[in-house]
Amino acid sequence: MFMVLMGTVIIAGIVGYVSERSGFTNNGILQSIIICVGGAFLAYFVRIMFGIGFSSPGMNAIASSLGALIIVPTHWRSTVRDRRRR
Repeated sequence: MFMVLMGTVIIAGIVGYVSERSGFTNNGILQSIIICVGGAFLAYFVRIMFGIGFSSPGMNAIASSLGALIIVPTHWRSTVRDRRRR
């Protein structure tokens, strides 16, 4: 069970980094990783408590990380950054 948690965190970190580098989000690399890890933790504990999720822990990590990035407002950081430049 502990190894599944560590794998979930690693996969979430990779998804956060890749989504930021590909231009899917504009949060910043560290912020995207934190958002993805938080979503993955939430999905991991929901899976343990209620058994809701995909059959594969890796798919749970990827889906929950992308879901967290979509739910959290991703364009807020770019507007603040643009306001500072003016």
